[in-house]
Amino acid sequence: MIRPLLLALAALAIATASPSLALAQKGAEPVESVLVARKVVVAEGRESLVDAADARPGDVIEYAATYRNTGKEAIRGLKATLPIPPQTEFIPGSARPAKAQASLDGRAFADMPLRRKATRNGQAVEEDVPWREYRAIRWAAGDLGAGSSLTYTIRVRVIDERN
Repeated sequence: MIRPLLLALAALAIATASPSLALAQKGAEPVESVLVARKVVVAEGRESLVDAADARPGDVIEYAATYRNTGKEAIRGLKATLPIPPQTEFIPGSARPAKAQASLDGRAFADMPLRRKATRNGQAVEEDVPWREYRAIRWAAGDLGAGSSLTYTIRVRVIDERN
């Protein structure tokens, strides 16, 4: 059973992921961020979100990060970043909004799917990076107007590290 240490790690990253948010924590800009983790349950063909207090290999967790500007002026250049916690893998196509970038280290971001150079049978090739290796997803949120909020979501699957 994995307790969302997933949530704790994600909360830390959401608070420090962007220059705008780093300033907000020092009181320079009034940005509030809230992160919610819910387990996705499918019953009778219908999906629902339930408390993610416990997660097991194979479970799908949805993270939703909401950024809210509590100030009177727009926040410029906001970048929303959601980490992909250890023992989970990003589920492709689950990022909302869809136009997002991914990272293997939380620092360098590129359009998805991520690609890398490799050598196969003595030949240099370019191949897709497995989803399991993604460590963060980021959106260029742009400007966040006074009193406005934006929500970003991703889904991850809990993996069994022994496999």
